[in-house]
Amino acid sequence: MNDWVGKVMSYGVLAMFLLVLSEVIRRYFFNAPTVWGNELTQLIFGMYVMLSGGHILRWGGHVNVDIIYSRFSIRTKAAIDIFTFSLFFLFCGMMFLYGGSLAWESLSILERSNSAWEVPLYPWKMMIPIGALLLLLQGIAKLIRDVLALSTGTEFKPVDAGERETL
Repeated sequence: MNDWVGKVMSYGVLAMFLLVLSEVIRRYFFNAPTVWGNELTQLIFGMYVMLSGGHILRWGGHVNVDIIYSRFSIRTKAAIDIFTFSLFFLFCGMMFLYGGSLAWESLSILERSNSAWEVPLYPWKMMIPIGALLLLLQGIAKLIRDVLALSTGTEFKPVDAGERETL
């Protein structure tokens, strides 16, 4: 699921690029900026950040401090990752609970932005608990791979959906 979400969200980067490009052209060449361009770019970026976390975790794209960690054996790395999963779980849980509360409050009052565009904010804020859930699900999958690595001494890498069909 995180692969699919990641692929869909990759188009968000293209949308942001086109929005910023059109806003720059409208502002500096035609002296006619939009009311909504910058705000929409920020909302898409927020959605992109919240929903792509699980995909990035799946493929090991989050920043690590590998100076010491990279020298450890597979089992030691797995043990460290299992130990630190509690912090990860706490982070995802807080993001889900507090982000969900924020999203629910926004939905209950049908919150709109204070800009001249007055875009509804509740659909965008709903991305916070959804993104936390996607990240948590991917973290649980990583925890399972770490437990297997600890017990077997073999590293389990995620398989791309295209590769899975050929196996």
